[in-house]
Amino acid sequence: MSADNGAFGFAGGLRADEPTAGAQPADGLVKDTTTAKFQADVISESRNQPVLVDFWAPWCGPCRQLTPVLERVVQSAGGRVKLVKMNIDDHPAIPGQLGIQSIPAVIAFVNGQPVDGFMGAIPESQVRAFIDRVAGPGGGPSVEQALEAAGHALAEGDREAAATLYAMVLEQQPDNVAAIAGLAGLQFEAGDTDSAHETLARVPEAKANDPAVTAVRAKMKLAEQVAALGDPAELMRRLEADPKDHQARFDLAMIENARGDRMAAADHLLAIVKSDRQWKDDAARNQLLTFFEAWGMTDEATLAARRKLSSILFS
Repeated sequence: MSADNGAFGFAGGLRADEPTAGAQPADGLVKDTTTAKFQADVISESRNQPVLVDFWAPWCGPCRQLTPVLERVVQSAGGRVKLVKMNIDDHPAIPGQLGIQSIPAVIAFVNGQPVDGFMGAIPESQVRAFIDRVAGPGGGPSVEQALEAAGHALAEGDREAAATLYAMVLEQQPDNVAAIAGLAGLQFEAGDTDSAHETLARVPEAKANDPAVTAVRAKMKLAEQVAALGDPAELMRRLEADPKDHQARFDLAMIENARGDRMAAADHLLAIVKSDRQWKDDAARNQLLTFFEAWGMTDEATLAARRKLSSILFS
C-alpha cells in the first residue's frame, strides 16, 4: 500500500506517531482497533452513530499531517461521529478486504455498512464537510445518507440493518415514502403481513400512487393470489395434455413470478394473449401489466416483455 494525497471516493488519514491503544482520549471518541475488535468497534458501534475508520501506517508521511486535523474535528463534533484507527501494517486483513490500496484512507460506516470516504491529507474544512455529509449537520446521519445506507444494506443482504435505517428515517420524517415502502417491503418479505399493512397505512393520501408504494402493494397482492394456486407439477401436466388450458398457464405464470423467474412468468401470459386475447376479459394482458408495475418500469423483464407484448398487439 502506498501513501496518497489524491481522491479515492473514500476519505481519511492518520499520523504515524499517533498514541498507542493504551493512551486513548478519555471521552472515547477516538480509539485504536485491531482485526479482532473491528466487529465491535466499528460494525456494532456504527449502529449508534457513524464511525470513521482511519487506515494508517507508521511510514506514511501524509498520515502524520491528517491525524491531528481528523482527531480535532471528531472531538469538536460533539459525539456525532467516532474515530477508530487501524494500523494496516499490524492488521492488514480488514483493509485488504475493503480494497484499501493507498493511505491515508478513511471510510465512514453507518449501521454496519461503509457509506462514504476519502483519501489523502485533506484540509480541515473538507474534513468538517465530510463529517457533516455523513452524520448530518445537526447530529445523526441525514435522511439521504440513511436511505443510501439502507440501499447498500439491502444489496449486501443485510435486511435487519436496512429495516433499522428505514425506521430511523421514519422517526425523523414519518411520511417519508421511500422509507415507508422500504420498511413495508421488508416486513412483508419476513412474513409479517399485518405490520406491512400497518406501515403502508402511514403513506400520505397525496402520495398513495408513489411508484415505490404501488410496487410493494402489487407484490403483496400477487403473493395473496399465488397462495391459492395449487401444485405447479399438476399445472404442468394439465398444460402438456392441453396447450390451450389457459387457466393452467395463467396459474403457472403466477407461480413462476413468485419463484422469481420473471421472464418465464411473462412468456406464459404472452402465450395466452397471442392465442386468445379475449380470454377472461383480457385477463392475461391485465395481469402482465400488474407484473410490470410490481417489477418496475426499468426492470429488464419488464422491458423485454413489453416489447414482446407490443409486437403481439400491433403486428
